[in-house]
Amino acid sequence: MEGREAMLLCAFRRPSPAWVALFLLFAALFGAGAGREEGGGRLRLHAAGLLGDSAGAVVPLPPGLTGASYLPGSDVLRLSDGRLRYVPPGGSGPVTVPPDDPGALAAVARTRAWLRSGRVPGSNDAERDIAARSLLNIRLLVLPGGAAVAAARDSWDYVWPRDASWMAAALAATGHHEESREILGFLARVQRPDGTWEARYHPGGSPVLDGRAPQLDANGWFLWALWVHAQTGNRWEDARALWPAARRAADAAAGSLGPDGLPPPGADYWERRTLYPNLGTAAPLRAGLRAAWDTARRLGHRREARRYARAAVRLDAAIRARFAPLGYPRTTASGSGADAAVNFLAPPFAPHKEGVERAVRGAAGRLLAPNGGAVPGERWPAGRRVAWTPATALFMLSAAASGRGRAADRWLGWLAAHRTQLGAFPEKVGPAGRPGSAAPLGWTEAIVVLALAAEEGRVPVPPVPGD
Repeated sequence: MEGREAMLLCAFRRPSPAWVALFLLFAALFGAGAGREEGGGRLRLHAAGLLGDSAGAVVPLPPGLTGASYLPGSDVLRLSDGRLRYVPPGGSGPVTVPPDDPGALAAVARTRAWLRSGRVPGSNDAERDIAARSLLNIRLLVLPGGAAVAAARDSWDYVWPRDASWMAAALAATGHHEESREILGFLARVQRPDGTWEARYHPGGSPVLDGRAPQLDANGWFLWALWVHAQTGNRWEDARALWPAARRAADAAAGSLGPDGLPPPGADYWERRTLYPNLGTAAPLRAGLRAAWDTARRLGHRREARRYARAAVRLDAAIRARFAPLGYPRTTASGSGADAAVNFLAPPFAPHKEGVERAVRGAAGRLLAPNGGAVPGERWPAGRRVAWTPATALFMLSAAASGRGRAADRWLGWLAAHRTQLGAFPEKVGPAGRPGSAAPLGWTEAIVVLALAAEEGRVPVPPVPGD
């Protein structure tokens, strides 16, 4: 996510070969922002975990805390000498106290009670421990007012609407609806008047104006997360309260579809502009429009429901016409390569389709990094030496939601083996298998929680108009 967006180019839907050549040359020369820490052995881990409290104090813990571990189900750290370290309520930083300190033990009780207020997914103790740590990490990354930052590190401590929506969905799927509602409310407040979102925001709500264009996949993810929130907890009154933002988002999504039924080229989750329509935008918009259709009809907005249903059907037909014959690659351009975004077409975002599942399995093999994780795409600018945990976790999610438990377990095994010493999922894993970059990364934590919840049938699939 930290990569700089490539030079703004004219958004031609069907560029000439000369434009394509120019774009590829530029990308080769300047588009490796995502790999700026990955080459030459420069990938390093910036934090092993977090300390914090519910009032918004978040303290990254440095790697190398030998012998330290969290007390189970808590954000309280036990040091190698037995003392405890935690952030008191309202405190600005951590304190180190004896093992029987009443304040630390009360903090443990509070986090365990919060976990019990929902449901920690997992089929065994090890999986539940992973899910609990991920949920607690997500909780610490959600600041007062609902600002869900990507990670507690410079240049990552912003709210990406994409990541935030996934964190809201993970909280909703595990029954933590108050926190999910806070995130969705923040996103509704910062939405642009035209119904779209900026690429990222400061926790206070102001946009980060660094030249990145709005990223249209956010519309799909917000609509999907709102629907998951309402569906999993029968929270349709929350959906009603957020309906103005949902309507603007769905109107913008439907209005973005061109004559061919696809959204325009733009930046996807790679945060790089494509010259052709890309799957990383089209697939989330399909899920979002289906979710918007169901939300609208449940809330009694019949005219909007019909409009969103038509748009969802058009977009689905366009994806089948333009992406399916090529095997669901990154873009509609021949040779754009496999992309982890193919998972956005599979459960839990859409009902099972055999052709999509074949494409998911094929992409899993083609995107495999030498260290066992996955990279986002065959043409990922940073190469294959460094695995990207969100891409890896997406394959776990689709496998879990599709009933392919053994595949899901294999992906989880790799992810769990490459966490930090404090159990946080990093953004990247280096060639030697060491975690690197930002940790915990909220998006990966959310994907893993959703995958474990999906294995229990707790992540609903948006319905398809007409089915």
